[in-house]
Formats: sequence, C-alpha cells, structure tokens
Amino acid sequence: MSDFLHATSMDHINMNVKDLEKTVEFYKKLFGFEIRKDDNSPNKLDAPSKIIGNDSIKLCLYEDPQTSTAGGISHFGFHVANFDDIIDKCKEFNVEVLYDGPVEFEKSRSVYIKDPSGYDIELSEVSGGGL
Repeated sequence: MSDFLHATSMDHINMNVKDLEKTVEFYKKLFGFEIRKDDNSPNKLDAPSKIIGNDSIKLCLYEDPQTSTAGGISHFGFHVANFDDIIDKCKEFNVEVLYDGPVEFEKSRSVYIKDPSGYDIELSEVSGGGL
C-alpha cells in the first residue's frame, strides 16, 4: 500500500455564482465549455445548478445571488494551450485583464481575469507554473 493517494488532476470545483446563466455564457464563450448536466430542479442546495466544462475540467455551478467571493479561494487556474490568444479573446468578449496583462514568473507567464461572480482566474502558459 502506498503512503499517499496519487492524485493526477483536478476533478471539479463546486462554485456558488451570482447569476447562473451569465456565468455559463462567460465560460462557454471564453473557454468553449459545454453544459454537461442541467439541473434546474430543486436539489439539496435548493438552487438551480449546471455542470459545465470539457473533458479535463468540470465546474459545478449553483446559483446564489448573495454569493460573496471574500474569504474563500484566492483564485483558481487553468492551463491555456493557446496562451498567446488570451488577450485578444478577452478583448473580444469584453473580459477585463488584470495587472495590465501577462505576469512574468520564473518558468511561465500568467494572465489574470475575473468571472461574472468576481472569482479570480489565473490563465497559465505552462501547467503548474513549470513546477
């Protein structure tokens, strides 16, 4: 038996969002995410929900107009294979780029944006910053 679990990728993130439809459209337009499950029936959280993503990333979205991003996750990150297209895509969809553009790190660059609920997203040139 191993001394630890060998996690190999992130499975999903559950997120409360202020406006479910606006958030779904943001991730569909910018990242090409698809709706994987649409559940507008009452659930254990009593909120409309959708699961969106691609083959590698899933976001489980639960609508709560009172959502606050304070005190929780600082940001979450996606590796972006076509990193050099980020700025143009953000301009195309009127997505604000934070910190005046790419931030340089030792082995990678990152662009930071916010989603419609105010969550910070880091878009990285090299997965895991090359670590």
